[in-house]
Formats: sequence, C-alpha cells, structure tokens
Amino acid sequence: MIRQTLVSILLTYVQFFSPFLTYADTFKAKRTDSLYHAVVAADQTGDYTSIQEAIDNAPQYCRAPYRVLVKNGDYNEVVLIPREKSFIHLIGQDKEKTRIHFKLNVQSAPKLDSKSYKTDTAAWRFSVHNPQAAVYRFPGAVVLVNSDDFYAENISFINDWGFEQRSGPQALALCIQADRAAFNNCIFRSFQDTWMTSTRKPNDRVYVYNCWVEGAVDYFYGGGNAYVEQSTLYNLRSGSVIVAPSHTEETRWGYVFKHCTIDGNSAAADGKLKLGRPWHDRPKAVFLYTRMNIQVSSEGWADMGGIPEIFAEYKSVDSTGKAIGPENRKTHFTNRNNETGISKAALTDSEAASYTYEKVIMGNDRWDPRKFISSNAKIWK
Repeated sequence: MIRQTLVSILLTYVQFFSPFLTYADTFKAKRTDSLYHAVVAADQTGDYTSIQEAIDNAPQYCRAPYRVLVKNGDYNEVVLIPREKSFIHLIGQDKEKTRIHFKLNVQSAPKLDSKSYKTDTAAWRFSVHNPQAAVYRFPGAVVLVNSDDFYAENISFINDWGFEQRSGPQALALCIQADRAAFNNCIFRSFQDTWMTSTRKPNDRVYVYNCWVEGAVDYFYGGGNAYVEQSTLYNLRSGSVIVAPSHTEETRWGYVFKHCTIDGNSAAADGKLKLGRPWHDRPKAVFLYTRMNIQVSSEGWADMGGIPEIFAEYKSVDSTGKAIGPENRKTHFTNRNNETGISKAALTDSEAASYTYEKVIMGNDRWDPRKFISSNAKIWK
C-alpha cells in the first residue's frame, strides 16, 4: 500500500513538472551509441522517415538541445516546429544531399484582367489560398519555426516553386517567428521572399554562419536582429533586391551582414542589383566588409513602404578587392505615403566596430550559438 502510494505521488509529480524539465530529466536518447536523440532517414534506416514525425515525437519544453540527425535524402514535406518544441537541433549529413523541400506559394486568386493572369493561374495550382489545391491552408513556408532555440546545420531548405519556376509570387523556404535561431553551413533556395525573419518581437535574434541564401526579390526580409557572417547572397535575375527589412524603434540592431559575399548569375550581373529596400517602418541594415563579386547599382538601395533608420556599408570591395565607395549610394527615401526621409549610407570606424556578435547576438541573456558550431569553423572576431 505504501509503495503504491509513493508510486502514485511520483507519477503525479512527473506529470505536473515534466513540461518544466529538460530532455535529460524526461527523455533518454533512443540511440545510446550516438550523440543524437533521434535519427531521420528517408531510406528507413532511422527512427523516423520524415522530419515532421521526429518533431511530433520530440519532448516539449526542453531547456537543452534535443538533437535530431537527418540523414542524406529528399524530404518532400512541410515542417512545422511548434512553440512548445524548444531547443530542436536538426543536424544534416551533407547540405547538398540533405534536402527539405516542397512546392507551394501564396498566390491570390488570378484576375482575368491582370497582365499576369497566365502566370498567376499557374501559381494558383500550388497556392495555400486555393481551396482546390493540395496545399490549401498549409503554412506559407516549407519550414516554419515557432519555437525558441532552434538550430540547423548541413541542410538545404528549398521552396520548389521558386527554385524551379524562377518566378514569383512569394514562396518561402523558411519562416522564423521565434527568438534565438541559428544556422550553420545551410542552403536556402527560392526566388521571391526566400527567408522571413521574425516579426513576433522587435529583438528576436537569428545567427547565420557559412550559409548560402539564394533568391531574386526581397529574399531576406522581415524583422528582428539578424547577424549573418561569412555567407553568400546569390542573386538570380536582373534587378534583384536582397533585403527588405521592417523594424520598429524598439529594434536595437536590425540586419547585420559581416564578411559576406554578394554573387549571382549572368542576368543578375548587369549592374542593376540593389542591396535592399525598406519594407515597413524604420528598417536597419548594414553590410560590413562585403565582397561584391557582381556589380551592385551605384545607388545601392531602393524605395518601398518605409523610410530606413539606417541603410549603410563599411569597407565594401569588388571581386578584385578594390574598395567600393559609398559616394553615390541612395540617402533620400520616399515611403508609400509619399513622406520623405534621410538615411546615412556609410559607417564610421567607431560605428562599424559597434556591430559585434556579443552585442547583437549574445545580448543580456548571453546566448552563444557559436558553441553549437564545430570547433574547426573559422569565426571572425
């Protein structure tokens, strides 16, 4: 009787407190001979054949990494990581061979009098707004991250609509609506709006290291603080626009690109490329030590919905290492309400020095995603 009572009390305790415990308290790795708590394999050699299945079976409210190995393979699925599945770490084997991809977009119903009726109709077949489409009411992104402390490594995130059609409409490969997300050695491919950063809170953070981000229209956009290091921004058409941020006054840093490379195909190399345009409000974006392998337009920036707080560069160079001056960069902007404003185009030495990993990413809670990256990765100081 006493034993049964103690067991009953213990079970009640576990059920009540389990959401607040770490995975180490509540969950043992299925594979004790590895560093991973679950293995996803399209060839059926793991615990699961789909990434979503692994996420669904992961414990809730972790406070330490729950590591999922994703073996090489094509994972043709939409992946949703809900808010209660914190600290999910997805580790692929090879970024070129571990592919999360799906074909969808957010096309609205085509209008007969539209000049783009034919192309809109083609996109409508794969629109999440089309009641007759197989993807009706799907999330508007191939991977949607709503949980804090997400990490991914060695994985390709691909929206097949944008990647295959090289056309709009909006077709997200990734959308983050959370804080403390990090990516290392990953690939992101689409055409319009490839990657949306968090607009949930003004200072949600994302850290991006050694990644390839590909697109043509506003393909890195949204809010929050993003620190992107040693990554390639690859452009797919004439007149491509890289970033379209939307930041409020509460956002401390905005978008920071440091030691990145701007590149693209022959169509994008015609000198019409724009670094970005202000989506809403008072966006912030700076490019530090950027290597521009293809020519960026002399004005560098374009108008959109808002007026930037700051759109600036520091020590940009061309493909030969020759300095690119900011003298002709756009500094006067007009928003959608025909209001005007001014943004500086160049940073001083002291201003550039303030955009550090410690300030932008680590913050007050000392979040340090670099510790998740292999020790042999070269980190810029």
